[in-house]
Amino acid sequence: MNKRFFAAALLAGTLGGCTSAMTPNRLGGAPNLQVLPDSILPEPTGADYRGAGRPYAIGPLDKLRIDVAGMPELSLEEIQTDAGGNIAVPLAGTVTLSGLTSDEAAQLIRDRLRAAHVRDPKVAVNLRETVSQVVTIEGQVKKPGQYPALANMTLLSAIARAEGATEFARLDEVIVFRTVNNQRYAALYNLKSIRRGAYADPTVFANDIVVVGDSPQRRLFLDILQIVPLITTPLVVALQNN
Repeated sequence: MNKRFFAAALLAGTLGGCTSAMTPNRLGGAPNLQVLPDSILPEPTGADYRGAGRPYAIGPLDKLRIDVAGMPELSLEEIQTDAGGNIAVPLAGTVTLSGLTSDEAAQLIRDRLRAAHVRDPKVAVNLRETVSQVVTIEGQVKKPGQYPALANMTLLSAIARAEGATEFARLDEVIVFRTVNNQRYAALYNLKSIRRGAYADPTVFANDIVVVGDSPQRRLFLDILQIVPLITTPLVVALQNN
């Protein structure tokens, strides 16, 4: 496929918002990239957060929500585990949750409440924020680093957590890397277009890597950016595992 034909196809897909009509194409200068026939980056599954087949375990300094059905006086809207992974629950006392899944933590609290003569307590434990599951933000942001993966975190809010883009940032060249079912993906976004409402602010998940602006990672998309400098919808590609 020559560059003129590729540019025409990509421009039609991006400007028309119909990249789903495109068939996958190899990028000329990046043999490990493949354009996907969709403009939506796949969401990770539960398996993507598990190590050795085990669901995510609660760790130190994680923030949790504890719900005891019908008993608001025993529920906790938000509580943070201490450095040892412990929390204090009304009537249940100090409970060590480090290393437990949410279901295991709920069962432990349920048993403690029963021991305190609470009849048939129905307990749910939900992870609100974790320092163990993080989003990595690098490139042209004021404070690069790893940040806790928050519920409903979006690309704009993630960059805001890094104190925003620098004055030298290329806001039309923001890349999100993600692994789903052992397949690596990369998506190119234009923050200016998101802010104008040209397309939705995408959700960012734990383990995502966000690269803003002038980073060596932008070379992955260099051929496309030279051909079609204005990206009006997200551009999603699959990365081949070498």
